Amino acid sequence: MSDDEEYTSSEEEEVVEETREETGEGDPEFIKRQDQKRSDLDEQLKEYISEWRKQRSKEEDELKKLKEKQAKRKISRAEEEQKMAQRKKEEEERRVREAEEKKQREIEEKRQRLEEAEKKRQAMLQAMKDKDKKGPNFTIAKKEAGLGLSSAAMERNKTKEQLEEEKKISLSFRIKPLAIEGFGESKLREKAQELWELIVKLETEKYDLEERQKRQDYDLKELKERQKQQLRHKALKKGLDPEALTGKYPPKIQVASKYERRVDTRSYDDKKKLFEGGYNTVYAENLEKTWQERQERFTQRTKSKLPKWFGERPGKKAGEPETPEGEEDAKADEDIVEDDEEVEEEVVEEEDEEAEEDEEEEEEEEEEEEEEEEEEEEEEEEEEEEEE
Repeated sequence: MSDDEEYTSSEEEEVVEETREETGEGDPEFIKRQDQKRSDLDEQLKEYISEWRKQRSKEEDELKKLKEKQAKRKISRAEEEQKMAQRKKEEEERRVREAEEKKQREIEEKRQRLEEAEKKRQAMLQAMKDKDKKGPNFTIAKKEAGLGLSSAAMERNKTKEQLEEEKKISLSFRIKPLAIEGFGESKLREKAQELWELIVKLETEKYDLEERQKRQDYDLKELKERQKQQLRHKALKKGLDPEALTGKYPPKIQVASKYERRVDTRSYDDKKKLFEGGYNTVYAENLEKTWQERQERFTQRTKSKLPKWFGERPGKKAGEPETPEGEEDAKADEDIVEDDEEVEEEVVEEEDEEAEEDEEEEEEEEEEEEEEEEEEEEEEEEEEEEEE
């Protein structure tokens, strides 16, 4: 061995001896204490294990009881579900049976009603054949007491399936089955002849009913036309339009003003004249009226003779003869005519001035509108430029 190995081994032996001295392994009391500690730990572990086993057994017993309880509950629930399904099945069967019975009762009641209706129809046809009616060709059916609909309205409100079902029921007792089993040739001929006569009879009744329906349609059309004619006369008497009362709804009440409850009794022509003419017509009438008033005032004025001139007549030129006395009145009349002409000219000038003023006002309004439009266009352009 080398010197290094000897040195290391000697060092290790010294370290082990030091650790033994520190721990006291060589001491018997220390060993006893260590054994006591181990025994205490073992007993404590045994107690823990026994306690854990007891707890575990309790939990297993409780789990077992719960499983048994769950199994019993599943069995009871399955039995209850079975009973519920059986009860539902019985209720469904009872409901279906009741619905079927109700349907059969309704079919039977409907069959009875149709049989009664068929009997009434046959009786009515027989009575029509026996006795020709000389009254109106139509009857007005009264409404039933319980319902607000007539029989025709109820027939219209029926669905297609209901009509088909009623048709089958009515045909079931109208068309009787042919009992021809065991018939010979002669009996078959008699039966065919009987059926042929029945067909002829039914076709005859069909033709009579069709003609009766045509007659009723014509009567109804005539009655409606008479009613329209009466309503037209009534509207004309009231000053309304002839077709005002012939529509579906009555005409609106025309009042003289929306602020009064007085009914407007004016005729159509009077109301139409309210909107004839216009401002020009009213203006011309006012001018004519003022002209007549002024002319009447002028013609009714007091006329006075002009005084005779002393000396030379004013305005007389050299070489003109003297004015006779009768000519002064004639000149006065001429002066009056000239005054009338001047008045007429003044009136015409006033009219021309007013027309010119109206034209100027219209031109000014047009110019203002054009200026406003130009300003609006400029504002729109400025807004567009700002947006850009």
